Amino acid sequence: MSEKFKRWSIFDDLKTDEEIACFLETCLEDNDYDFFIKAINIVANARNINKMAEEMDVPRESLYKSFSGNHKPNFETIFKAIKQLGFTIHIVPNVANTEEIVSTHSHRINIEESTH
Repeated sequence: MSEKFKRWSIFDDLKTDEEIACFLETCLEDNDYDFFIKAINIVANARNINKMAEEMDVPRESLYKSFSGNHKPNFETIFKAIKQLGFTIHIVPNVANTEEIVSTHSHRINIEESTH
């Protein structure tokens, strides 16, 4: 008896806002600009890129080009696309940087305390 496999598609896992947000956050964690642009393209296609282009008041072809992976869209285009998809960008401290700042601050406090 042979097993039947269903062809997997990322679109199968991008049905809810939570799944999409998790996907985009995970892609952004790699700090790979091109990879993140491709992730936006995947989400835009999952959400109907034609409707998105219409609502952003940009030609569909322009939106396809921007997120095809062959071009580097500017931040304004990325920001508008993410907003149109129903998401927002949050800036949080990098854990490594936070630990370094706390360490430096603690060191300064120890120096100041020992000089008094």
